[in-house]
Amino acid sequence: MPDAAKRTARTILQTAVAIAVVLPAAVDASGIPATLPWVAGALAAAGALTRVMALPGVQRILPGWLRTDEPSRG
Repeated sequence: MPDAAKRTARTILQTAVAIAVVLPAAVDASGIPATLPWVAGALAAAGALTRVMALPGVQRILPGWLRTDEPSRG
């Protein structure tokens, strides 16, 4: 799988998990016009998950199709 496709799959997975985490609170808050903080929460969760998935220890336990190539250190 090309690296760009791996990055796309990872981004979709991270965003889906972040939305799943925030979704119950968004449903509870439905009807309240304070939905923007939940969008910010989803984005923050997606960003945090992105950082965690980039850790070498996490990279080792991810399935091969979600791993990214380590940059060369020259």
